[in-house]
Amino acid sequence: MKIGVLGAGTMGNGIAHVFAQYNHSVVLVDVIDSALSNAINTIEKNLNRQLQKKIISDSNVKKSISNIELSTKINSFKSCDLIIEAIKEDLNLKSKIFKELDSICKPSAILASNTSSISINSLAKSTNRPEKVIGMHFMNPVPMMKLVEIIKGEKTSKDTLELIINISKDLNKIPVQCNDSPGFVSNRILMPMINEAAHCYNEGVADAASIDSIMKLGMGHPMGPLKLADLIGVDVCVYILNVLFDEFKNEKYKPSDILVNMVDKNELGKKTGKGFYNYEF
Repeated sequence: MKIGVLGAGTMGNGIAHVFAQYNHSVVLVDVIDSALSNAINTIEKNLNRQLQKKIISDSNVKKSISNIELSTKINSFKSCDLIIEAIKEDLNLKSKIFKELDSICKPSAILASNTSSISINSLAKSTNRPEKVIGMHFMNPVPMMKLVEIIKGEKTSKDTLELIINISKDLNKIPVQCNDSPGFVSNRILMPMINEAAHCYNEGVADAASIDSIMKLGMGHPMGPLKLADLIGVDVCVYILNVLFDEFKNEKYKPSDILVNMVDKNELGKKTGKGFYNYEF
């Protein structure tokens, strides 16, 4: 299959990486030239890291890079069979993009979103092919994480669902299906945990390292919730919590004051150098 990936950020370049590694032709599109050059550099660096670990061969690295085409034009997706949108979490922007993709892409093309919280049904309504709209929520870092959360919309067809499940397996991923609902399964459960950890930190119950150590050593989590918030981005966590709060009208989803204050101070975690922890660039 020929794959289109829209958005060359962390998730987009990771998605392009795994499809190219498993011998799919990939068109990676972003409106910013520098984002594309950064993306291909990141992909090459991560492929070489896999080479050093003897996960792939030198020929795999070269072949994977050659499988990726870069473009700043969305009409480059015209010949793609599957397009995966991986832009920022903004319903209006995503809806506009899906409407444009619907008009550009061939009728048989499947339109998928890597959204972590936005309704697949809402995105499907922006198109004339709701049966071919689906969620493919990859986990970060994409080349390493096995899960792909597959979100079925109300009108997603059985054929679309089966194809996406099968192609996920072809990427050596483990697809797990759920139905469309705010936050799906992953973030509906994860974000309240991060929020509660932030409450504990804010109330002085323990410092960040202690909270994370307790959850790692006592609960078997590979990464503590506050370190994970820094990795995801505190702003992204707040956005998703607000989506959940707006949809469910339940106070347990309301972002904690400290998370909101951190966003106001641009303390977003790893990407800004400061969150619950400090990071060096």
